[in-house]
Amino acid sequence: MQMAEINYHHLRYFWAVAHDGNLTRTAERLNLSQSAVSVQIKQLEASLGHPLFERRGRQLLLTEAGRIALDHADSIFAAGRELVGTLQDKGRSRQAIRIGALATLSRNFHMEFLRPVLGRQDVEIVLRSGTSADLLQALEALSLDVVLINRSPARDAVTPFVSHRLSEQPVSLVGTPALLGDMSGLNALLTHLPVILPTVDTSVRTGFDALADRLGIRPQIAAEVEDMAMMRLLAREGVGLAVLPPIVVQDELTNGRLIQAERLPGIGEIFFAVTLSRRFPNPILSELLEDRAL
Repeated sequence: MQMAEINYHHLRYFWAVAHDGNLTRTAERLNLSQSAVSVQIKQLEASLGHPLFERRGRQLLLTEAGRIALDHADSIFAAGRELVGTLQDKGRSRQAIRIGALATLSRNFHMEFLRPVLGRQDVEIVLRSGTSADLLQALEALSLDVVLINRSPARDAVTPFVSHRLSEQPVSLVGTPALLGDMSGLNALLTHLPVILPTVDTSVRTGFDALADRLGIRPQIAAEVEDMAMMRLLAREGVGLAVLPPIVVQDELTNGRLIQAERLPGIGEIFFAVTLSRRFPNPILSELLEDRAL
């Protein structure tokens, strides 16, 4: 029995409608009539021998065959984008590395990750910041080569993310000499001095809250801050003791503007470099990850 040939133009129209979930919207976006798009999809269904959509009222839903076809179409078009991007980069004298970094991560951590390629004439660094969701979506669309975050995303058959654990940084109480004075000891510091905390949706905050509960202490919270750079500024102003990895304030610790008062036992922040399983990985990325993962 002769295998049916797939028309990839038909497959692309199906793929677009499946992701949009709306035939009208897809037709408008592609500047085509609804009937033209519909005909293309019907021809694909005929070649595959299965209906790919079913209508329920005004909704256009994928059939089981449609879900299978969409999974394959995602892989096919992702491979095409990867091929184009890889070959375009190979034709350039400078290789680009596209990095997404969680906006709240320490800039010092960014620099440590990039240090192996900083100053290289053959490497162009493209750095983008944003939320985890936005950056991982860009990674999945092959707009980025790697995403730097502090929480490993779930991996499944649909989104095969690969998490490279780069490092785990200890977390400490950090403050100005004027704020600390002669006070020392974890219990005394948390009892008598205000603290600057990360927001409740972070692993560091979860660990800190658990530690305070074990110690039977209800710390005075001066601020809850999402951004590491803002925590650093507030700590420098003496607003309170910042709960963060010392790498975030390395310069201030070196020049004495801030002091590491106490290491918080059992609390650390883990940094990950997240990539996709790719047939043609960026060779610069391999250099950045080599000997870095724990």
